[in-house]
Amino acid sequence: MQKLIFTSVFILLLSFKIQAQQGQVSIEEDPQIKRLLAIYKDANANALYYTIQIGFGSYDAAEELKQEASIAFPEYDPKIVFDSPTYRVHVGKFTDRLEAEKKFLEVRQQFPGALLLRPETANR
Repeated sequence: MQKLIFTSVFILLLSFKIQAQQGQVSIEEDPQIKRLLAIYKDANANALYYTIQIGFGSYDAAEELKQEASIAFPEYDPKIVFDSPTYRVHVGKFTDRLEAEKKFLEVRQQFPGALLLRPETANR
């Protein structure tokens, strides 16, 4: 009986010792990763793409149109682009023309004045 109690206490103390172990993990990042990410962002920022312009006008009109587009097409982030002298509202950023044309047909049902555009640079 004493042997059983001793063994039980020993196992119990051993399990506490095992659970009390702590580890420390350190992650080292290659310095080249930041440089590669910067190159990737720059390349994507200057890539050609298609977008859908759903309207233009004063800033207030563009803001209202942007809110309507946010509700109608929440999967795309509408943006207001200033192109002197008007504010234009763009929806989506498509690299594939076929995908852009499909979405354009859908957007045009709600915004009949929509235009499919291919800006020269993405920095607009």
